Amino acid sequence: MTQLLHAVFIWSGLVMGSDVNPLMQAYHTPFGVPPFSDIRSEHFLPAFRAGIEANRKEVDAIAANPDPATFANTIEALEFAGADLQRVSNVFFNLRSSLTSPELNQIATEITPELTKLSDDLALNETLFKRVKDVYNARNSMSLNTEQMRLLENTYQGFVRGGANLAEDAKSQLRKLNEELALLQIAFQNNQLNDTNQWELVIERAEDLAGLPEGVVAAAAETATERGHTGKWVFTTHRPSFTPFMQFADNRSLREQMFHAYASVGNRNNENDNKGVVAKIASLRAKRAQLLGYPTHAHFVLDQNMAKTPEGVYGLLDQVWPAAIEKAKSEAKMMQEMINQSETPFQLKAWDWWYYAEKIRKEAFDFDEELTRPYFSVASTFEAACTVMNRLFGVTFTKNEKIPVYHKDVTAYEVREKNGDLVGIYYADYYVRPSKRAGAWMNSFRKQSKAQGDVKPIVVNCFNFPAPAGGKPTLLTFDQAATLFHEFGHAIHGLLSDCHYNSLSGTSVDRDFVEYPSQVMENWLGEREVLKMVARHYETGEPMPDQLIDRMKRAGTFNQGFATVEYLAASYLDMKWHTLSDLTEQDTLAFEKKTMDELGLIDEIIPRYRSTYFGHIFSGGYAAGYYSYIWAEILDADTFEVFREKGLFDSATAQSFRKHILSSGGTVEPMKLYQSFRGKEPSITPLLKRRGLDSATPTP
Repeated sequence: MTQLLHAVFIWSGLVMGSDVNPLMQAYHTPFGVPPFSDIRSEHFLPAFRAGIEANRKEVDAIAANPDPATFANTIEALEFAGADLQRVSNVFFNLRSSLTSPELNQIATEITPELTKLSDDLALNETLFKRVKDVYNARNSMSLNTEQMRLLENTYQGFVRGGANLAEDAKSQLRKLNEELALLQIAFQNNQLNDTNQWELVIERAEDLAGLPEGVVAAAAETATERGHTGKWVFTTHRPSFTPFMQFADNRSLREQMFHAYASVGNRNNENDNKGVVAKIASLRAKRAQLLGYPTHAHFVLDQNMAKTPEGVYGLLDQVWPAAIEKAKSEAKMMQEMINQSETPFQLKAWDWWYYAEKIRKEAFDFDEELTRPYFSVASTFEAACTVMNRLFGVTFTKNEKIPVYHKDVTAYEVREKNGDLVGIYYADYYVRPSKRAGAWMNSFRKQSKAQGDVKPIVVNCFNFPAPAGGKPTLLTFDQAATLFHEFGHAIHGLLSDCHYNSLSGTSVDRDFVEYPSQVMENWLGEREVLKMVARHYETGEPMPDQLIDRMKRAGTFNQGFATVEYLAASYLDMKWHTLSDLTEQDTLAFEKKTMDELGLIDEIIPRYRSTYFGHIFSGGYAAGYYSYIWAEILDADTFEVFREKGLFDSATAQSFRKHILSSGGTVEPMKLYQSFRGKEPSITPLLKRRGLDSATPTP
């Protein structure tokens, strides 16, 4: 469906007392970015509600148009409806992800049922659907270009998938299901954030920090001060704190404590418990799918993805799983052998994996990932990403301190073509804070379009890197630097969009295609030519030594069994939840255990995300879609073979990739876009080779 949740209304004259609502005014800011310093939480509900009311009137006018339905007066009219409410929504939901507060959470709880009702009212408007259907049925007699046809098809399918063909009693059921699901997803997100923020490991003795790198200790001291434990050290289950602790802390009992805390987010039987929320969401999604004529929620979702069916997804996962689990078992054997040689042998457990993986990297591969950290400060890694994008596509990123930002740690950039033309505005939000949800992501404050003027995109990258501590810049490992490149790839996808319609532009593509452009961008960081150019020591400016690069590359496929297995386990878990046809609410923990037992997951590894903190699928947009990362990686690995053959910065290849992939958004079916660039369908072989899964045994 196009922008049925959006509304158009007059952006003037609405005053709260003597206070003009900035969300209901034109933005008189550089490049039309949101006026963040003027926006207060009390501004959102009036702006939302005015937009909802105006949108109803606008859509009623489209439905009541006495003229025969045409592409212009029906399909385009719906596409253009609601641009201003979309703008309010973009501000609100971006801030709720990156700078939330109890007030914003309460607003989300209050406005979500109203937005859900609006969406249902539009999707279930019989008169409106008849007009859409009339245009759709006449589509082959119209002179529509490719993008117009795609918009028409998406609009029609949006109505059908929104319940337009249901009987009246079924429509009433659908409304109730949609509202309940929307509120449950908000509850899941709030519980996950609150539970993550509440737990902490307070360390009082310096000897308990043995093994931890200096920078990690300094960050823990800063966290302790922020949390009221001055003079101590605090670690949390936020990834930038959790991961290095598990990798380097010598104290095994504390590693066990940290592991169980991480694995129990949303599962502590407290006010933030998500077990019941998960079971209810899965059950209601299955019920809704069956109401709409699909066997399961996965069938409903995948009908709009490249994979098309659950069988298509399982077919991919099942190709990779056997080699991945065998490699993970061989890695576990190497770790157990190392433990057996110690003075006090013990059985390898899940909380030992990260720690012994690091030891093997050092001993068997002569590589310590911490040695890469001095070469990747946040600033230098971002500069490296900009350099790569400039050499590939000719775009430049220039800091502009006059552009309003929503937090002091956020930096704004103008993005321009080689000839100086504006591409868009880019925001970088790097550091962890309690008000920011976990993970890393890209989103838009404004998407690119041309249908109603040349609208330039405003995109944001959010990360959860530790803030600078001890007077030093935040330093990243190679893997963390790759995360920055990945999310920057999403941003480039949004920035280089060149589409007519908003709803088809940028990253508005099939879920299992959206990760493809971003994963392609990670490849350049691992190339020697790029590393020598951009990886420089934060103190001396010296480039990364060839010897370190060589050791890093030799160790590159070690622990890929673990990385692939924990990811695939989460992907299978997602699919199992969403291929449920039984509407009975499951016992969340028992269901998860049964799924992992049937899969044959070894005890030393848990899914990357357990159900109670699997935000991608229970509060985000990846339900029945978490597999898309490895689906996209097949495309990505196959794509980079072209750059290897033609040259890392070959202009013709880069421009072809920009034209067919980055600029096209969702205007064409994804596989056709891929084939236009690559000239053939992708092969899985480059992916297996990259992950070292073409041979199950790592070679020191």
